[in-house]
Amino acid sequence: MWSVVLPVKPFSAAKSRLTDELGPWRRELAHAFFLDTLRAVRATAGVRTVVVVTSDPLAAAQARTMGADVGHDSPGLGLNTAVRAGAARSSALNPRGPVAVLTADLPGLRPQELAEVLAQALRHRRAFVPDHNGTGTTVLTSLVPSALAPSFGAGSARSHAASGAFSIGPATDSGIRLDVDTPEDLALVTRRGVGSFTTAVLRLREAMDPAARPVQEVSASASS
Repeated sequence: MWSVVLPVKPFSAAKSRLTDELGPWRRELAHAFFLDTLRAVRATAGVRTVVVVTSDPLAAAQARTMGADVGHDSPGLGLNTAVRAGAARSSALNPRGPVAVLTADLPGLRPQELAEVLAQALRHRRAFVPDHNGTGTTVLTSLVPSALAPSFGAGSARSHAASGAFSIGPATDSGIRLDVDTPEDLALVTRRGVGSFTTAVLRLREAMDPAARPVQEVSASASS
């Protein structure tokens, strides 16, 4: 049975590259991405424990409501420090169980996609899933939590591969690879289908700001 770690930035500071396109809705979407990701993880067969590592009080409260454990993130120490703290906490809660780290910006994630990745990951001491661009990492796993060795950040897919982690590559349009950092990413995953929290925020934005450009139009205009 797996433990899953979700590191979560304070929503006020998350997804800054969405600001120009989405303005104040950027914060609400970061929040929705987290909730959709967490709900999909909690519904995944084979996941026993979920640890949310965050300094955001709202994220912590909602994580507990949704059945997750919460570890405190120390701001300024970086994502990899938060991941290691979450892995240590998950090991204490689920001794001898493998651990997976997911980015908390996967609004199109489906439980079956994660279950399939975790099943494959059991064959490897360490494994990772590259994002849809092939440069970042959306999932990192280890059969031994203390050996997780996270290297999230720019070029993390290459870093994880260089450290010996096995690359698990579902289709590039799989929700488990569709993390959202840019408006183009959001348009891509929205066309495929997102969870109810993200859907609700996007619909509310359209209702309250009819002049706003629909998210689905972003990637088309960016490539023209």
